[in-house]
Amino acid sequence: MPYKNFEEYNMQVTDDVKARYKSIISDLGEDVERDGLKDTPERASKAMQFLTQGYHQDAAEILESAMFKESYNEMVIVKDIELYSLCEHHILPFFGKAHIAYIPNGHIVGLSKIPRIVDIFARRLQVQERLTDQILDCINNTLKPAGVAVVIEASHMCMMMRGVQKQNSTTTTSGFRGAFKNIETRTEFLKLISEKLS
Repeated sequence: MPYKNFEEYNMQVTDDVKARYKSIISDLGEDVERDGLKDTPERASKAMQFLTQGYHQDAAEILESAMFKESYNEMVIVKDIELYSLCEHHILPFFGKAHIAYIPNGHIVGLSKIPRIVDIFARRLQVQERLTDQILDCINNTLKPAGVAVVIEASHMCMMMRGVQKQNSTTTTSGFRGAFKNIETRTEFLKLISEKLS
């Protein structure tokens, strides 16, 4: 399905998830009928559908919709792409930035499509390692570039709010395909994403 802002909700799913949230809130000891919580189960149901909308979107189709023949064959980097996802182990948020590069091999892609595929894979129950691989593989398999690189830096609320409760820790994952297996190309990419433009 083409990428679009998610504003339409399946009413059957909304009602089913709403009933479950109502039960959970009640089981935790709250009064689901008090003013502040009366509409919370429905709002939470819609929020969860929004946060997992990536299950209903096709990232490869998004890339294919904006591929253009082009002879340019140097590195293309889109960095500092904000991402928000849900850890599949505790259904708590993790958030951070993705840095993505590819080296065209006959085709380039509209730059806005790269953040969109990040969103599609992030809007699912995830682990950061799989998210990194899914973005990498989608670009590699669809665009067929000479190389692809993905680095994700994220903070995980499951580590910050519970468990070890470490507030300042971040997790970095990376993946490289094709030309980025070459240490010089990889080093250039890592240097460029760490630099700030003046």
